[in-house]
Amino acid sequence: MQPERYSSISQSAAGYDAGLRTHMQRIYNRMTLGVLVTALTSYIVASTPALLTLFLGGPQAYVIMFAPLAVIWFGFNPMKMDSSKLRLSFFAISILYGISFAVILLAFTGENIARAFFIATAMFAGLSIFGYTTKKNLDGMMSFLIMGVIGILVMSVLNMFIFQSAALFDLISAVGIVVFAGVTAWQTQSMKEMYNPAIGEEGNSRMAWSAALTLYISFIALFQYILHFVSQNR
Repeated sequence: MQPERYSSISQSAAGYDAGLRTHMQRIYNRMTLGVLVTALTSYIVASTPALLTLFLGGPQAYVIMFAPLAVIWFGFNPMKMDSSKLRLSFFAISILYGISFAVILLAFTGENIARAFFIATAMFAGLSIFGYTTKKNLDGMMSFLIMGVIGILVMSVLNMFIFQSAALFDLISAVGIVVFAGVTAWQTQSMKEMYNPAIGEEGNSRMAWSAALTLYISFIALFQYILHFVSQNR
């Protein structure tokens, strides 16, 4: 009985590991697809004067700018929405970010964008590996990270409409890199620990969409803040 019991445990562990790898790969595939949708949308809008005028040629630009936040807060609820609706919301957010980021292709050189993208990708990969492999529990960072994200959002809005300070935006960008670096590591560890075959395919798919959205936003934020510093140093 002993050899059979150990064999059963070994098979169960192997099945869990295979399921976890599939789960993690699904999250990164979704996150990567979201980034590609954003990049493609940005290119199309930036290359089409009519679309630039339609989306960003007036006060409607502010609607486009804040629309992703509205979708995240009111149209992305993994606890109540099924995975198909979460998928639609995720790609709606990716497209909206892509429209607003069209100005990046016009305001920055291709070299700066490529350098910032490479740095953000390398940083994101390193932070994800750290979050996946570290034995240290990163849950203690969650409260700090949530407050940091809220603080960055509030200060960014205030600086956009009231202060309009380049120095303050430098500070926001520096803090943003630190905060979203922490979010990337924490979310990677969290999605690894939350995986549970017992909750079924649909439950894990909903969690995967939620994790993909968090990682997508972290990557986009890292890229944006890194681009700010890269463009200053050229």
